[in-house]
Formats: sequence, structure tokens, C-alpha cells
Amino acid sequence: MPSRLPPLNPLRAFEATARRGSVSAAARELNVTHGAISHQIKALEESLGTTLFERGGKRLKLTSQGALLLPAVTQAFGEIASATEMMKRPATSGELTITCVPALLSFWIIPRLHRFTEQYPGIRLTLIASNDPEHLHSPDVDICILYGDGNWPDRWTRLWSHLRLFPVASPTLVNSRPLRSVRDLSDHTLLHGDDGREWNTWLAAADANELGRGQQHFLSDARLSTEAALHGQGIALGDTITASSLIARGELIVPFDLSVPANDAFYVACRPALRTAPIVKVFIDWLFASLEADSLPEPQVSARTVLRARTRGSDSYLPVSAPAGRRTKTIQKPRSRA
Repeated sequence: MPSRLPPLNPLRAFEATARRGSVSAAARELNVTHGAISHQIKALEESLGTTLFERGGKRLKLTSQGALLLPAVTQAFGEIASATEMMKRPATSGELTITCVPALLSFWIIPRLHRFTEQYPGIRLTLIASNDPEHLHSPDVDICILYGDGNWPDRWTRLWSHLRLFPVASPTLVNSRPLRSVRDLSDHTLLHGDDGREWNTWLAAADANELGRGQQHFLSDARLSTEAALHGQGIALGDTITASSLIARGELIVPFDLSVPANDAFYVACRPALRTAPIVKVFIDWLFASLEADSLPEPQVSARTVLRARTRGSDSYLPVSAPAGRRTKTIQKPRSRA
């Protein structure tokens, strides 16, 4: 059973007093008497079995216990206010702030943004390129589209898409420096959108662990590694969601027919209090409906040689035309960069 929370009114009195620095100022803000605020704070201290303010002086100061409690109370009241405001908004008008995996935002959502705008012209979006789950705790962010394992405690989370990864390159680069086999990768620059683990996984599946490595560049996310591939700077790992339109237009090609599953997936997440807010529900529903409605083109593989992936000691085909998705991760101390 969860522990019993202190009553709401004493918490409001405590938060207002701590923020304003005096009982009188808190009483004016909450439109109650000085004595009522003092009584509520005393009742809260008795309930918690600790002193929250240091008495004496013109301005009240928090004790160490009071300083520990205040941020949690402030955040809770902020989230309640935010959720209440969102619930009052009509479903088809208002403002939404959304953080999204950079590659997914650039290559998938933005090309489809006009569809949402045409359907919901009264909703104004603020889109932030980020894969930082800390945004889930920000009262200024309404929805997060993240690449990860989906394990974010106390947050509403729903799987959006799994994904598979495969090499992509610009046709200009491949025409000038052919990729006839995996061994030819040693003559190319490998572009990493993470700390190198994704390429290691793909090379292991291609039975190329011992492949000599040439130049390598490590970029902060898959959007940058894909853009570098577009400019002919090397070979990146793409996928059917974020690279699909680039492949369809011939801006990128798929030199090998081998794909590998990514370790993580795309998730949509938000604070539980916001999940049922009409305007939040509208965007989340649109996001899932757009993925389901889109008929993603099957990447045209340019390789003549069929690659095989080692699976439990035997060979098995892993075609590129597998379930779609995309990833990006903030680099966590990559081995190539001290």
C-alpha cells in the first residue's frame, strides 16, 4: 500500500510560505488569514514529525527537511495546474510542446507535419529535437517521442515502432568507390550515430568481426550520421522509417541486403495526468494513425551478393524489408572518445 500523503491545504500553505518567504504574503496569495496559514503549517509539521521552517527573523527560512520537501511539492502543484489547464482546452486548439528523437523529427515527422496542420489548424506545436528522457519530468513538455527501452517509471508509455538497421550510402560515393562486398567497407569511412555498438552488431551479423577498420566518425545522433551519408562522407546505418523517403528518391542506396534488429525501439511517453487531455490525445492518435496509414516503400537493395547473418551457429537470411523504426542515442562516453 502506498504511504498516506499529507492533506492538500497544509501543503499549499507550506509551498506558498516557502516561495513567498513569509506567512503574511502566503495568506494574501491564498486569500486566508495569517492564523490559518500558521495553523496549516503547524498541522503539516505535526503530521510529518519534523520542523519545516526556522522561526525567527523577518523572513522564514527552510530547515533541511523543508528544503527536501519543497521541490517535490512545487513540481506536484505545477503538474496539477498544467494538467488542469490542458483538460480545459478544446481538443482541436491550443499549444503542445513535443520533444522527439532528432532523426525521426527531421526525416519522418516534419515531412508529414502539413497533414497534422491541415487537420488541426488550431493547434500550435513547439517541436524540440531531443532524446533526453529527463524531459518527461518537465512541466513545460507535454509529449516525448523517445528511443529507448520504454522503462521510465511513473510515466505513461506506449510502444510506437520496433526497427531494423542496415547500411546506407550516397550513390555518388558508391559509384566512385564501389561496395562489392563487406570487405570493401574497410575502404570507406564508417559513420556512427551512437558509440559504435550498432555497427559492431551489424558487422557481427555479417560475419565481419575481423574486418579491418578504416576512418570512423562518431556523431551525436542518427540524424547527423544520415546527413553525413547524404553528403558522401561515408557509410551510415539507416532504417525503413527515417531513411525510407531518401531511399525512394534515390538520395541514399542500400548496398547490402542484411539488416539487424536494434536494441531499443521508439516509444511515445508523457506524464500520466496529461494522457487523457484531449489535445494530447489528438496528437498521439494522429502519430499512430500516420504510421499505420503510411505504406513504407521497400528499400531497393543494390548489392548483388546476398549476405547471411550468423544465428546460433547456422546461417539465416535477414532481409531489409523488416519492421520499420529509427533510433538515435545521446553518446554516453563512446570508446573512441575519451
